[in-house]
Amino acid sequence: MKSEMTVNESLKKALKGTAVAFAGMLIYMFLEFIIRVIIARNATRSEYGVFSIGSVLLNFFVIASCLGLHVGATRYIAYYRGKEDYGKVRGIIFSAAQLSFIASLICFLIFFFSSDLLASLFHLERNAVLKIFAVAVPFAVIIEILASFFRGFDRVQEKVYFRDVLMNILKLLFIVSVIILGYSFVELVYAYVLSIVVASLIFTVYTVKKLPVRGYRKPVSKELLLFSLPLFVTNVIGMIILQMDTLMLGYFETTAIVGLYNTAHPLAQLIQVFLLSLVFIYIPITSQLYSRGLIDEMRRNYKILTKWIFSITFPFFLIIFLFPGAVLNFLFGPSYAQADTALALRILAIGMFIHVFLGPNAATLIVIGRTKLNLIDNMIGAITNVLLNVFLIPMIGIVGAAIASAISLTVINVLKSAQIFHSHKIHPFTANYLKPVVTSTVLVSIVYVLVTWSHAITFWMLIALCFLFFLIYGLSMLITKSFDDEDMMMLLELERMTGIDASWIKGILKRFM
Repeated sequence: MKSEMTVNESLKKALKGTAVAFAGMLIYMFLEFIIRVIIARNATRSEYGVFSIGSVLLNFFVIASCLGLHVGATRYIAYYRGKEDYGKVRGIIFSAAQLSFIASLICFLIFFFSSDLLASLFHLERNAVLKIFAVAVPFAVIIEILASFFRGFDRVQEKVYFRDVLMNILKLLFIVSVIILGYSFVELVYAYVLSIVVASLIFTVYTVKKLPVRGYRKPVSKELLLFSLPLFVTNVIGMIILQMDTLMLGYFETTAIVGLYNTAHPLAQLIQVFLLSLVFIYIPITSQLYSRGLIDEMRRNYKILTKWIFSITFPFFLIIFLFPGAVLNFLFGPSYAQADTALALRILAIGMFIHVFLGPNAATLIVIGRTKLNLIDNMIGAITNVLLNVFLIPMIGIVGAAIASAISLTVINVLKSAQIFHSHKIHPFTANYLKPVVTSTVLVSIVYVLVTWSHAITFWMLIALCFLFFLIYGLSMLITKSFDDEDMMMLLELERMTGIDASWIKGILKRFM
């Protein structure tokens, strides 16, 4: 009974945190995507390619500057809170802030003074753009590190307010202002970077007032750094896996091809938005369960949460996978909806689908302290990605880049899932998870054949099909009786959080449980 109460308590906390994180992540990815669409439509394809390469390099140096501390700090703050050792909690905050700030200054200098070399390497005509992006490195690191501190206290809202909402609203406002005033592409990049600077300064002032940083601090720099360094390498390699295709397209092809590919790539990234929202709160919650030795509760949480995340993600994946050309056309225009781009989007979507289907496996490895395994997995994936890119991009261009990314992402996720199963028997695969997937796939296939045979796909038809796919998946769960007791509990929690009367839904579910 106590175990069941613990599972329910942690699931409720995860649901609340995931709902808040999802709202923020949805706003973040929506605004970031809108910003990319605006830039793509108000710049040449080559300029958009330059922007894409610059933003990838910025993200790379930010990840390198964080030294893995943005994950390690979250884990250790939650872990020592579970043990009620608040001296070490304050030590973690101080050490992570100090180490990441020093690293960010070093990375800024490297990025700034190597911009000429990088511009030559990726065939960029404007190396000044890379210098502008370099200025943003320390400020972007501040935002990531401060958000990780609040995560350790199970507080998701600060990340949502400052990183997801404020920073991207500032980006949108500044960029639109620059376009309205008729400034050039370089000024547009200035506006993008300025929004990061302003958001980081506001977040810093807020953090100093809100976090418990005063008082006795137990020294933890060495412990934190030793734990985080494998995560640092893992995150850098993970960045390579996700963005190497863009950089290698810049090396082998032209910036115009990079711009074309970077319409498909961010669209595929949207598929993981629900999983990323879960992971943000999953690590601190599961770390506390692990510190108390509640492994059975961890297993149950993993299964239920993965099923919920996949259930929400599946219909969105189907729209992108089944109608890639139509999606690209409506968002970026017909010049981007080429056959190769649509095929690349479909391939990237498959890789992201597998990632979501297997659940938060990487986050679970971090929770159980297997950061070295995370590192090895990502190294294998990175090597696979680079080799495939070198081989495939000169042959088939953006389609080759998409294949390389999808295969490497699949390899990594299969390895991580096998490892958490081998060490703690953690996996998402229950009959109630798999039955509706099979049933809904059959029904959706029939709908797809009928729709494509008899109609041209319009924007409003895509919206209608998305709702239809949600309905099909929900009906598949009812038909196959794939609801668990925890599903009812989470529905009750959603009802409490939103204030929406869901008694009729609960009545239906009880008949099929």
